[in-house]
Amino acid sequence: MPAAAQTPPAQPAHAATACPALDEDPARLHGLWQLTLWLPDGSEAAPVSTGALLFERHPDYPGSVRGNLKRSTEGHDVLALVAGDVSDGVFNLDESADGVAMDAVWTGTPQDCGQAISGIRRPAEGRAPGVPVLQFSLHKAPGGR
Repeated sequence: MPAAAQTPPAQPAHAATACPALDEDPARLHGLWQLTLWLPDGSEAAPVSTGALLFERHPDYPGSVRGNLKRSTEGHDVLALVAGDVSDGVFNLDESADGVAMDAVWTGTPQDCGQAISGIRRPAEGRAPGVPVLQFSLHKAPGGR
């Protein structure tokens, strides 16, 4: 029997592993994400804050998300509203404690086929001095849709 008859045709290597970019399928952002924040000279294993983000479809901007952030820091919990998207492969998020003034901006890179995002959280321009820049990681919670 010829060798070709015994071996199934090869599939392209990317066929089994390809997944759409988050900006092509923004609904994959929806759901619960676990959050870790740490100082730039620190490590994710030694966070300064942990918490969660819940993203939903933004009612006014197709392809964008909005939601709620809750995280613990030393001494208190932080609650905030968030809105953002993934554009050209870059995750962008605005954070606001009061829903009016921006407190922080997040910029990151999706990883692990959109199941993780890592990057930098910076205080928004004009916010209180002394608020540190933080590194972040987001991981889609199991069952988080």
